Amino acid sequence: MEKSIQKAAVLIEALPYIREFEGKTVVIKYGGAAMVDPELRRSTAEDIVLMKYVGMNPVIVHGGGPAINKTLQRMGIPSVFSPQGLRVTDDATIEVVEMVLAGSVNKDIVSLLGRAGADAVGLCGKDGNLLFARQLVPDGGGDIGHVGEVTGVHTQVIDALCGAGMIPVIAPIATDADGGTWNVNADTAAGEVAAALHAEKLVFLTDTPGLLRDVSDPKSLIHQLRSGEVKGLKEAGVIAGGMIPKVEACLKGLDYGVRKTHIIDGRVPHSLLLEIFTKQGLGTLVGH
Repeated sequence: MEKSIQKAAVLIEALPYIREFEGKTVVIKYGGAAMVDPELRRSTAEDIVLMKYVGMNPVIVHGGGPAINKTLQRMGIPSVFSPQGLRVTDDATIEVVEMVLAGSVNKDIVSLLGRAGADAVGLCGKDGNLLFARQLVPDGGGDIGHVGEVTGVHTQVIDALCGAGMIPVIAPIATDADGGTWNVNADTAAGEVAAALHAEKLVFLTDTPGLLRDVSDPKSLIHQLRSGEVKGLKEAGVIAGGMIPKVEACLKGLDYGVRKTHIIDGRVPHSLLLEIFTKQGLGTLVGH
Protein backbone atom coordinates (compact mmCIF):
# COMPACT_ATOMS: atom_id res chain seq x y z
CA MET A 1 0.00 0.00 0.00
CA GLU A 2 2.80 2.42 0.90
CA LYS A 3 4.40 1.99 -2.54
CA SER A 4 1.05 2.66 -4.21
CA ILE A 5 0.63 5.85 -2.20
CA GLN A 6 4.13 6.97 -3.22
CA LYS A 7 3.30 6.34 -6.88
CA ALA A 8 0.12 8.37 -6.54
CA ALA A 9 2.10 11.21 -4.96
CA VAL A 10 4.49 11.22 -7.93
CA LEU A 11 1.58 11.43 -10.36
CA ILE A 12 0.02 14.29 -8.41
CA GLU A 13 3.35 16.18 -8.48
CA ALA A 14 3.50 15.72 -12.25
CA LEU A 15 -0.10 16.86 -12.86
CA PRO A 16 0.58 20.65 -13.08
CA TYR A 17 3.37 20.03 -15.59
CA ILE A 18 1.23 17.67 -17.66
CA ARG A 19 -1.45 20.36 -17.78
CA GLU A 20 1.10 23.09 -18.61
CA PHE A 21 2.75 21.22 -21.47
CA GLU A 22 -0.29 19.64 -23.10
CA GLY A 23 -0.16 20.36 -26.82
CA LYS A 24 3.30 21.96 -26.56
CA THR A 25 6.35 21.02 -28.64
CA VAL A 26 9.57 19.82 -27.02
CA VAL A 27 12.66 19.38 -29.19
CA ILE A 28 15.09 16.79 -27.84
CA LYS A 29 18.69 16.47 -29.02
CA TYR A 30 19.32 12.76 -28.58
CA GLY A 31 22.94 11.66 -28.24
CA GLY A 32 25.66 10.32 -26.01
CA ALA A 33 25.24 7.37 -23.67
CA ALA A 34 21.46 7.54 -23.99
CA MET A 35 21.92 6.31 -27.59
CA VAL A 36 24.34 3.53 -26.68
CA ASP A 37 23.68 1.99 -23.25
CA PRO A 38 20.82 -0.53 -23.57
CA GLU A 39 19.11 0.42 -20.31
CA LEU A 40 19.38 4.14 -21.03
CA ARG A 41 18.07 3.59 -24.56
CA ARG A 42 15.02 1.86 -23.11
CA SER A 43 14.36 4.46 -20.40
CA THR A 44 14.82 7.39 -22.80
CA ALA A 45 12.40 5.86 -25.29
CA GLU A 46 9.87 5.32 -22.50
CA ASP A 47 10.23 8.97 -21.46
CA ILE A 48 9.61 10.21 -25.00
CA VAL A 49 6.63 7.93 -25.52
CA LEU A 50 5.10 8.97 -22.18
CA MET A 51 5.50 12.61 -23.21
CA LYS A 52 3.52 11.84 -26.36
CA TYR A 53 0.78 10.00 -24.49
CA VAL A 54 0.21 12.87 -22.05
CA GLY A 55 -0.38 15.27 -24.92
CA MET A 56 3.05 16.75 -25.70
CA ASN A 57 4.68 16.83 -29.14
CA PRO A 58 8.25 15.52 -28.82
CA VAL A 59 10.51 16.11 -31.83
CA ILE A 60 13.83 14.24 -31.89
CA VAL A 61 17.05 15.46 -33.52
CA HIS A 62 19.91 12.98 -33.23
CA GLY A 63 23.63 12.72 -33.82
CA GLY A 64 25.69 9.63 -34.53
CA GLY A 65 29.40 10.47 -34.51
CA PRO A 66 30.61 7.14 -33.03
CA ALA A 67 28.64 5.14 -35.60
CA ILE A 68 30.07 7.29 -38.41
CA ASN A 69 33.60 6.78 -37.09
CA LYS A 70 33.16 2.99 -36.98
CA THR A 71 31.78 2.84 -40.51
CA LEU A 72 34.51 5.08 -41.91
CA GLN A 73 37.15 2.91 -40.22
CA ARG A 74 35.59 -0.25 -41.62
CA MET A 75 35.66 1.29 -45.11
CA GLY A 76 39.25 2.48 -44.77
CA ILE A 77 38.36 6.18 -44.84
CA PRO A 78 40.18 8.29 -42.22
CA SER A 79 38.23 10.46 -39.77
CA VAL A 80 39.65 13.98 -39.99
CA PHE A 81 38.62 16.93 -37.84
CA SER A 82 39.30 20.65 -38.17
CA PRO A 83 40.93 22.66 -35.35
CA GLN A 84 37.39 23.74 -34.40
CA GLY A 85 36.38 20.09 -33.90
CA LEU A 86 34.27 19.87 -37.06
CA ARG A 87 34.41 16.72 -39.18
CA VAL A 88 36.18 17.37 -42.49
CA THR A 89 33.60 15.96 -44.88
CA ASP A 90 34.92 15.23 -48.36
CA ASP A 91 32.93 13.51 -51.13
CA ALA A 92 33.60 10.01 -49.83
CA THR A 93 32.87 10.94 -46.23
CA ILE A 94 29.55 12.68 -46.93
CA GLU A 95 28.25 9.50 -48.57
CA VAL A 96 29.03 7.56 -45.39
CA VAL A 97 27.65 10.29 -43.12
CA GLU A 98 24.35 10.34 -44.98
CA MET A 99 24.12 6.55 -45.10
CA VAL A 100 24.75 6.19 -41.36
CA LEU A 101 22.78 9.17 -40.00
CA ALA A 102 19.75 9.08 -42.31
CA GLY A 103 19.89 5.30 -42.59
CA SER A 104 20.96 2.93 -39.84
CA VAL A 105 21.06 5.33 -36.87
CA ASN A 106 17.80 7.06 -37.74
CA LYS A 107 15.88 3.85 -38.31
CA ASP A 108 17.28 2.31 -35.14
CA ILE A 109 15.78 5.19 -33.12
CA VAL A 110 12.47 4.86 -34.96
CA SER A 111 12.41 1.15 -34.14
CA LEU A 112 13.32 1.85 -30.51
CA LEU A 113 10.38 4.26 -30.11
CA GLY A 114 8.11 1.81 -31.89
CA ARG A 115 8.96 -0.94 -29.41
CA ALA A 116 8.18 1.50 -26.60
CA GLY A 117 4.70 2.04 -28.01
CA ALA A 118 4.87 5.11 -30.26
CA ASP A 119 4.41 5.76 -33.96
CA ALA A 120 7.65 7.41 -35.09
CA VAL A 121 8.79 8.49 -38.54
CA GLY A 122 12.42 8.93 -39.57
CA LEU A 123 13.43 11.98 -41.58
CA CYS A 124 16.50 13.85 -42.71
CA GLY A 125 16.72 17.47 -43.75
CA LYS A 126 16.16 16.51 -47.38
CA ASP A 127 12.64 15.23 -46.65
CA GLY A 128 10.13 17.94 -47.40
CA ASN A 129 13.07 20.36 -47.77
CA LEU A 130 13.13 20.37 -43.97
CA LEU A 131 16.68 21.72 -43.58
CA PHE A 132 18.36 24.03 -46.11
CA ALA A 133 22.06 24.82 -45.73
CA ARG A 134 25.09 26.36 -47.36
CA GLN A 135 28.75 25.50 -46.89
CA LEU A 136 30.05 26.46 -43.48
CA VAL A 137 33.31 28.41 -43.44
CA PRO A 138 34.99 27.87 -40.05
CA ASP A 139 36.59 30.65 -38.04
CA GLY A 140 40.01 31.18 -39.51
CA GLY A 141 38.89 30.08 -42.96
CA GLY A 142 39.62 26.87 -44.80
CA ASP A 143 37.54 24.35 -46.73
CA ILE A 144 36.12 21.48 -44.67
CA GLY A 145 33.95 20.09 -47.44
CA HIS A 146 30.27 19.22 -47.12
CA VAL A 147 29.75 20.77 -43.69
CA GLY A 148 26.61 22.88 -43.66
CA GLU A 149 25.37 26.03 -42.01
CA VAL A 150 21.56 26.05 -41.77
CA THR A 151 19.90 28.82 -43.79
CA GLY A 152 16.27 27.74 -43.51
CA VAL A 153 13.91 25.32 -41.79
CA HIS A 154 10.61 24.32 -43.39
CA THR A 155 8.46 22.82 -40.67
CA GLN A 156 5.47 21.60 -42.69
CA VAL A 157 6.46 17.93 -42.55
CA ILE A 158 7.07 18.14 -38.79
CA ASP A 159 3.73 19.85 -38.25
CA ALA A 160 1.95 17.21 -40.32
CA LEU A 161 3.52 14.31 -38.43
CA CYS A 162 2.86 15.81 -35.00
CA GLY A 163 -0.71 16.57 -36.03
CA ALA A 164 -1.14 12.92 -37.03
CA GLY A 165 0.06 11.74 -33.61
CA MET A 166 3.52 10.67 -34.73
CA ILE A 167 7.00 11.47 -33.43
CA PRO A 168 9.43 12.96 -35.99
CA VAL A 169 13.00 11.65 -35.73
CA ILE A 170 15.37 13.93 -37.65
CA ALA A 171 18.87 13.19 -38.91
CA PRO A 172 20.93 16.40 -39.36
CA ILE A 173 21.52 16.07 -43.10
CA ALA A 174 20.53 19.21 -45.03
CA THR A 175 20.04 20.07 -48.69
CA ASP A 176 20.18 23.18 -50.86
CA ALA A 177 18.51 24.55 -54.00
CA ASP A 178 20.79 22.39 -56.18
CA GLY A 179 20.01 19.19 -54.27
CA GLY A 180 23.36 19.14 -52.51
CA THR A 181 24.04 17.22 -49.31
CA TRP A 182 25.33 18.94 -46.17
CA ASN A 183 26.43 17.49 -42.84
CA VAL A 184 25.11 19.76 -40.07
CA ASN A 185 26.19 19.66 -36.43
CA ALA A 186 23.33 17.90 -34.62
CA ASP A 187 23.30 20.37 -31.70
CA THR A 188 23.04 23.27 -34.14
CA ALA A 189 20.31 21.51 -36.11
CA ALA A 190 18.30 20.93 -32.92
CA GLY A 191 18.51 24.63 -32.07
CA GLU A 192 17.42 25.64 -35.56
CA VAL A 193 14.46 23.23 -35.51
CA ALA A 194 13.37 24.39 -32.06
CA ALA A 195 13.59 28.03 -33.15
CA ALA A 196 11.54 27.40 -36.30
CA LEU A 197 8.87 25.52 -34.33
CA HIS A 198 8.83 28.12 -31.50
CA ALA A 199 9.07 25.10 -29.22
CA GLU A 200 8.17 25.23 -25.56
CA LYS A 201 11.42 23.52 -24.61
CA LEU A 202 14.74 22.51 -26.15
CA VAL A 203 16.54 19.77 -24.23
CA PHE A 204 20.05 18.42 -24.86
CA LEU A 205 20.87 14.94 -23.56
CA THR A 206 24.60 14.90 -22.81
CA ASP A 207 27.21 12.81 -21.04
CA THR A 208 27.83 15.43 -18.33
CA PRO A 209 25.66 16.72 -15.46
CA GLY A 210 25.31 19.97 -17.44
CA LEU A 211 27.64 22.92 -17.83
CA LEU A 212 30.46 22.59 -15.27
CA ARG A 213 32.81 25.35 -14.11
CA ASP A 214 35.39 22.63 -13.62
CA VAL A 215 34.97 19.63 -15.94
CA SER A 216 36.68 17.40 -13.35
CA ASP A 217 34.24 18.38 -10.58
CA PRO A 218 30.57 17.36 -11.00
CA LYS A 219 29.72 19.54 -7.98
CA SER A 220 30.69 22.65 -9.99
CA LEU A 221 27.48 22.42 -12.02
CA ILE A 222 26.10 25.77 -13.17
CA HIS A 223 22.40 25.35 -12.51
CA GLN A 224 21.34 28.48 -14.41
CA LEU A 225 23.22 30.24 -17.21
CA ARG A 226 22.25 33.70 -18.45
CA SER A 227 23.03 34.81 -22.00
CA GLY A 228 25.05 37.74 -20.68
CA GLU A 229 27.46 35.31 -18.99
CA VAL A 230 28.25 33.29 -22.10
CA LYS A 231 31.03 35.45 -23.55
CA GLY A 232 32.99 35.55 -20.30
CA LEU A 233 32.64 31.81 -19.75
CA LYS A 234 33.86 31.13 -23.28
CA GLU A 235 36.89 33.33 -22.72
CA ALA A 236 37.55 31.52 -19.44
CA GLY A 237 37.38 28.16 -21.18
CA VAL A 238 34.34 27.01 -19.19
CA ILE A 239 32.19 26.84 -22.31
CA ALA A 240 34.45 24.93 -24.69
CA GLY A 241 34.54 22.06 -27.16
CA GLY A 242 31.25 20.30 -27.70
CA MET A 243 29.50 22.53 -25.17
CA ILE A 244 29.84 25.57 -27.47
CA PRO A 245 27.29 24.49 -30.12
CA LYS A 246 24.88 23.38 -27.38
CA VAL A 247 24.93 26.75 -25.61
CA GLU A 248 24.76 28.64 -28.90
CA ALA A 249 21.80 26.52 -29.99
CA CYS A 250 20.07 27.31 -26.68
CA LEU A 251 20.57 31.04 -27.25
CA LYS A 252 19.30 30.79 -30.84
CA GLY A 253 16.17 29.02 -29.64
CA LEU A 254 15.54 31.62 -26.94
CA ASP A 255 15.88 34.43 -29.51
CA TYR A 256 13.11 32.82 -31.58
CA GLY A 257 10.58 32.16 -28.87
CA VAL A 258 11.64 28.89 -27.25
CA ARG A 259 10.57 29.38 -23.64
CA LYS A 260 13.15 27.22 -21.87
CA THR A 261 16.35 25.46 -22.89
CA HIS A 262 18.14 22.78 -20.88
CA ILE A 263 21.40 20.82 -20.97
CA ILE A 264 20.91 17.67 -18.90
CA ASP A 265 22.65 14.41 -18.04
CA GLY A 266 21.37 11.69 -20.33
CA ARG A 267 23.22 9.08 -18.26
CA VAL A 268 20.57 9.44 -15.54
CA PRO A 269 17.69 7.00 -16.11
CA HIS A 270 14.46 8.84 -17.00
CA SER A 271 16.31 12.16 -17.07
CA LEU A 272 13.74 13.66 -19.45
CA LEU A 273 10.86 12.94 -17.08
CA LEU A 274 12.83 14.28 -14.13
CA GLU A 275 13.53 17.50 -16.03
CA ILE A 276 10.02 18.08 -17.34
CA PHE A 277 7.72 16.70 -14.66
CA THR A 278 9.44 17.48 -11.33
CA LYS A 279 10.11 20.65 -9.37
CA GLN A 280 13.86 20.24 -9.03
CA GLY A 281 14.68 19.40 -12.64
CA LEU A 282 18.19 18.50 -13.80
CA GLY A 283 21.26 20.01 -15.36
CA THR A 284 21.73 23.57 -16.60
CA LEU A 285 18.89 25.91 -17.51
CA VAL A 286 19.99 28.39 -20.18
CA GLY A 287 17.98 31.60 -20.36
CA HIS A 288 18.09 35.30 -21.09
